[in-house]
Amino acid sequence: MDLDVLVFALDLISTFAFALVGARVAASKGLDFGGILLIAAVASLSGGTFRNVFMGEQPPWVLSPWLFAPVVGAFIITIALGKTQNVGRFALSLDTLGLAVATVSSAQFALTNNAPFAAAAVLSLTGAVAGGLFRDIMCQTEPVLLHRETIGTACLSGALVYLTLDSMGVDTAVTVLVAGLVVVLVREISIKYNLHLPKLSKP
Repeated sequence: MDLDVLVFALDLISTFAFALVGARVAASKGLDFGGILLIAAVASLSGGTFRNVFMGEQPPWVLSPWLFAPVVGAFIITIALGKTQNVGRFALSLDTLGLAVATVSSAQFALTNNAPFAAAAVLSLTGAVAGGLFRDIMCQTEPVLLHRETIGTACLSGALVYLTLDSMGVDTAVTVLVAGLVVVLVREISIKYNLHLPKLSKP
């Protein structure tokens, strides 16, 4: 399997997933069309941008302008729906898919650029969660990453599984599938059972 093709394909899938969720969040906050498009772009492209810049590479949307296509597609779908309902369970599932794909894509990108294990794990986490963090901040919403659903834990778990399996020489397709499933399972379990990381009690 061509690793460059794999990374690009995964980036394309995660870009659409994050863009659609970002557009939905923006619409639910009453933003205008320009705001919806901006949030969709920030939510879907900033994670890969930071990931690449940290490795001294150009952002993925500079190298592959086709990444703008899923952003525009997500924007058009959101406008066509014509509803400003709150983000529902479907959007959460789509966001989880995006997290899983972005995690393995970022891990693979880090490995193809010879990042050591710890750095690859951090880059994988950054590529997966940065977009959602900026999305929530720009929409003036308490970032999900910082207080519920164990998003960071899910992505870091998937990244560690990916890097470990890769170091053991496991087939790339199997590694991608297993690591992605770990991300999905950890987050879905945390949502279903309302699990969160420990917090300090208020005085």
